[in-house]
Amino acid sequence: MKEIVVLSGKGGTGKTTLTASLAALAKNAVLADCDVDAPDLYLLLKPEIRETFEFWGSQKAKINKNKCKECGKCEEACRFGAIENFKVNAILCEGCRVCYNLCPQKAIDMEETLSGHWYISDTKYGPIVHARLGIAEENSGKLVSVVKKAAREIAERGRYEYIITDGPPGIGCPVISSLSGADMALIVTEPTAAGLHDLERVLKLAENFKVAIKVVINKFDLAQEKSKEIEQYCINEGIEVIGKIPFDEEIVRAVSKGVPPVEYSSGPAAEALKDVGEGIFT
Repeated sequence: MKEIVVLSGKGGTGKTTLTASLAALAKNAVLADCDVDAPDLYLLLKPEIRETFEFWGSQKAKINKNKCKECGKCEEACRFGAIENFKVNAILCEGCRVCYNLCPQKAIDMEETLSGHWYISDTKYGPIVHARLGIAEENSGKLVSVVKKAAREIAERGRYEYIITDGPPGIGCPVISSLSGADMALIVTEPTAAGLHDLERVLKLAENFKVAIKVVINKFDLAQEKSKEIEQYCINEGIEVIGKIPFDEEIVRAVSKGVPPVEYSSGPAAEALKDVGEGIFT
């Protein structure tokens, strides 16, 4: 079983579009959407939810009125302003436990909170595990690990050959969790100064996980010189540029229709996406 994580240094580079295309091209894969803060792979794969699970991933402080002597120490110590008039604002509370440890009356309890949900669903391309973190909730990295664990269990039971993961953008905790235990990081970038900068950051992160790394340059023909600069950077770093996707309005139409581009079009971008799939699956 081979686990491929599609990443990007920021949102909007075409990461999910590429992931959906790989899902359509793969013959024997489990899919996972680890962008739990803003999941959107479902828009292109149209999953039918089979099972729903609760994610209890954080704790919030709660004041026990029967024990509280209203000394005010908790309110003074809370740097987030979550305690006022001896009541805890659950939205502002970060669960840091300072008030819990400081209270001389032991009048503060830490209660588990429902932080989101995760799902096992079916698509025409194979099973998918996906999730959604609740509003203002934390521990996205922990929720990502739950999604990955479930995807691996499904892949092992069904003897699937691949796990294809739509990872979160950036280099934060959920990205680190997405890369853990993966075999390949497929990084999508774009030919801009910011694209190169973000690529450098993701590459440095991925290298710490000792995974195979490949790069796809999306809309490469919109800035040929910058695209060449990115290619040269990858050559210098010993990283393979496995694909260069041209700008194509058919991709926009495919996304607006909610269809993976490789199924919607036979235009130049769709053909380039198919070439990327061949480079990975063959």
